[in-house]
Amino acid sequence: METRSLIFTLGSCCVASLAAPTQVVLGTSQTELQPFPRQLHGRFLHITDIHPDPFYELGASQASACHRPNFKDERPAGYYGTPYSFCDSPFSLTNFTFDFLDEHWSSEIDFVISSRHDNDDDLPRTLDEIYDLNRAVAKRMEHVFLKKGIPVVPSLGNNDIWPHQTGPNEIIEEFSSIWSAFIPPTSSASFHQGAYFSTEIIPDAVAAISLNTLYFYKKNHAVGGCDYTDPKDPGTIQLDWLEEQLEAFRHVPPSEANYFSECYPRFVELNLRFQDTILGNLYGHLNVDHFSFLDADEINMSSKTSSRGTLFETLIADFSEIPAPLEDTRYDDYAVVNVNAAIVPNPYIPSFRIFTYNITGLSTLTKDIGSDPYLQTIKATQRRRALNHEQVHTFKKPKCEHKKFRNAWRCQPHKLWHSDSESPSRRNSLWSPLGFAQFYMPKLEEFDQAHNPEFELEYMTFPLSSLHPDEETQNVMNHQYAIPLQLLPEELREPGAVESEYTPYELDDLTIPSWLDLATRLTKNKELRLRFKEFMYHGGVEE
Repeated sequence: METRSLIFTLGSCCVASLAAPTQVVLGTSQTELQPFPRQLHGRFLHITDIHPDPFYELGASQASACHRPNFKDERPAGYYGTPYSFCDSPFSLTNFTFDFLDEHWSSEIDFVISSRHDNDDDLPRTLDEIYDLNRAVAKRMEHVFLKKGIPVVPSLGNNDIWPHQTGPNEIIEEFSSIWSAFIPPTSSASFHQGAYFSTEIIPDAVAAISLNTLYFYKKNHAVGGCDYTDPKDPGTIQLDWLEEQLEAFRHVPPSEANYFSECYPRFVELNLRFQDTILGNLYGHLNVDHFSFLDADEINMSSKTSSRGTLFETLIADFSEIPAPLEDTRYDDYAVVNVNAAIVPNPYIPSFRIFTYNITGLSTLTKDIGSDPYLQTIKATQRRRALNHEQVHTFKKPKCEHKKFRNAWRCQPHKLWHSDSESPSRRNSLWSPLGFAQFYMPKLEEFDQAHNPEFELEYMTFPLSSLHPDEETQNVMNHQYAIPLQLLPEELREPGAVESEYTPYELDDLTIPSWLDLATRLTKNKELRLRFKEFMYHGGVEE
């Protein structure tokens, strides 16, 4: 019997959705291990790069990564952290963040995507310190979320492996113990093989895969770079496994600059081939809030050159190459990548993100989702459509005739693509991502033992009109609030506002067409472009 599951892919985190594979090999759901049913809210938390530092010292010099005092430093290390610095997070910031999420969000979300990356170059961690820090964070995750029935999906960060970026190694064995509460027993083998795994986060409906993208990372000299002629390379093995799973979750964001030249095109091809399955990709690592695209041109053997400017300049240059008019764009050729800002105030300020996704028409209890009549109808429709939307894509391969490129992934025959204009990644429907709200701590320096910190709303992607029920219907009972009213700024808690600085993008949803529309608007609207840049760097130095 054919199985279909929605998927969230993460790299810091990533989300994917609605697959129609012949076989989906998924791990046991974490929700099966929960003692009570959960209510479905249509929201999830993405938190990345926490970086707790046991050597952080209040009043220390930034030049010492906040480890040693220097009374000449005009801006010494603060109690809850040091913004726009090269310092990691004090335990006070880490503990406050979990306390804040526990109090305000643990009763409002369905699952958590968390990516790792905990270390610093000034005082490299020993193995025991790496293990202890990860155990401490895992225990807080269990207490705040898992014990309340909220699944947590972690992913391995480049600094969780010691020495950095190496692997496979025995450290993976230790992480299998540290993360035992998050890794389903049926995924134990894949995790032991390479620190990647799959798990259902909504039974029989939504799954997540945690990928170890360090096997694709150019700085990892312990692996072979997904060479087509080496089927035993860890990166190749993982991509083969991913092809079976049809979903992904990762830490290092995909780009030709970050990934091996053979890993990247195959990764892009998988994202586009299973576009009807994958809703999007969520990442961390860079600590810079932005989005980008994976597109079919990157699979070609053309000599496309990328910008050598800042990340912001590179993104705007890439967005400028989107074909116009947008109505004539081949949406089949794109996938979206979202990179979240970090909790660690290095080099900016603490941030986390709350996503919403479409659950209209479903039962509100997760235990009932698998047998929900509406879901069964949707699955049957998708199975029928999948039979009519398989197609072979051809790519420009002028260099493939050369001996040097014959064994490149780009030069191998491509398989059938599964793209569908009615899939949740393309049209707002069940499980489609609808938007996100970003929270941050702009006054970090002002907080100390006598002044409690606060996370504030920075911005939302939603239209202002979506925050409250439609004025005509006033269907308050069935309205899916993007953000709980008590967590909005006071000026937005009542309907009637016509404009707000918190809603600059006004996106109806986070489907591929919506992201492409925003990208083209950013190239044409200077004011919007400056807001985008401000959000990227939180007012800090552009890199």
